[in-house]
Amino acid sequence: MTRLSVEMLAADAPPPITSAGHAQLGIAVLAGIAVIVLLITKFKLHAFLSLTIGSLVLGAVAGAPLDKAITSFTTGLGSTVAGVGVLIALGAILGKLLADSGGADQVVDTILAKAGGRAMPWAMVLIASVIGLPLFFEVGIVLLIPVVLMVAKRGNYSLMRIGVPALAGLSVMHGLIPPHPGPLVAIDAVKANLGVTLALGILVAIPTVIIAGPLFSKVAARWVDVPAPDRMLPQRPSEELQRRPGFGATLATVLLPVVLMLAKALVDIVLDDPTNVTQRVFDVIGSPLIALLAAVIVGIFTLGRPAGFSKERITSTVEKGLMPIAGILLIVGAGGGFKQTLIDCGVGQMILDISKDWSIPALLLAWLIAVVIRLATGSATVATVSAAGLVAPLAADMSTTHAALLVLAVGAGSLFFSHVNDAGFWLVKEYFGLNVGQTIKTWSVMETIISVVAGGLVLLLSLII
Repeated sequence: MTRLSVEMLAADAPPPITSAGHAQLGIAVLAGIAVIVLLITKFKLHAFLSLTIGSLVLGAVAGAPLDKAITSFTTGLGSTVAGVGVLIALGAILGKLLADSGGADQVVDTILAKAGGRAMPWAMVLIASVIGLPLFFEVGIVLLIPVVLMVAKRGNYSLMRIGVPALAGLSVMHGLIPPHPGPLVAIDAVKANLGVTLALGILVAIPTVIIAGPLFSKVAARWVDVPAPDRMLPQRPSEELQRRPGFGATLATVLLPVVLMLAKALVDIVLDDPTNVTQRVFDVIGSPLIALLAAVIVGIFTLGRPAGFSKERITSTVEKGLMPIAGILLIVGAGGGFKQTLIDCGVGQMILDISKDWSIPALLLAWLIAVVIRLATGSATVATVSAAGLVAPLAADMSTTHAALLVLAVGAGSLFFSHVNDAGFWLVKEYFGLNVGQTIKTWSVMETIISVVAGGLVLLLSLII
């Protein structure tokens, strides 16, 4: 039995283990990640099962008794779901209310009515960014595809000129801005301040989405000049409704949790006194749970009621919003279990020890780790939760702002070069009627631009603040 195993057996609680040699731990990490990659890509196993098996392989190769590895995994899974599970559920409910009530269509139609000509790609970025705040990436794509095809056909635009900005807006929100699952899990792992991360995320997101969206779409349209595919457009959710919510009410509902969380962060910075009554009030109303819960409750009255939803229809909408997130919750939870196994096996300490001898900045290291896992697994969420677990110890001595930037570095890296092992790649390919080469020239390059620009801005901000 290795010294590592003896120390683990002697521990009453799930370790931490820090005595194994760097070589053994390095091999364990590579073995665990390799198993996850192989199971996801070669055997097409669900990411939840792949992460679970990979975590056990990691513990076994590191020399830990299997019961201790299991305890580490289940502890990490439980704490992660406890930290972000309710937030993901509330975000899913808000997104479903937004889609089914016609609120999303109202935002789309109102902005499109004001835009035209050269302004259209910028309008698509704005629409996707607003709609993408409470929606998961795949849901956002399905919701916006009819709009992209309709605008491209009616306005005789190149599909890429309209589609790329919409995809960029959704992707940036997905990778950098809470309450999306990836950023939330990274914030939880790194113990970063959510309000500060949200504020800095928006600061990074704006120039990133401009470069990867409207500006790159000019190039993409020249590389791949295709019209909107001639096939039946998917039905828009509001087509079956007699009425739908107003633009102002919809926009206010979507932005409410963002405003509350940003207000909390601002009050914390200005007052910086935990005993102050005002700060304590904002600490409550600006917490992610209360902010999202408030948005859901407000949404019932500003989205559901104006659309003519009965109490039964609202209940049904909430239930339908919760059903699709089971897989997401399990993947996120398993990612947290993998993270905890990494930490308990001493991998975090190993990275700290090794990185002390490197001249590479911690933020760049976090970005690179996320890039490697993203390229290997194809999943931005798996890349985010795994990389966040690996670099979490680096945040121990960081300031509040730099811990938030560490989260954003991981998020930026997790978006790098989507290719054939990413479900999003095939979703874009099929909806836009592209071949594999055209999808790489547009979607994959766009994702890479987002990753590199956002990563560069994060490093730049680290030098300033």
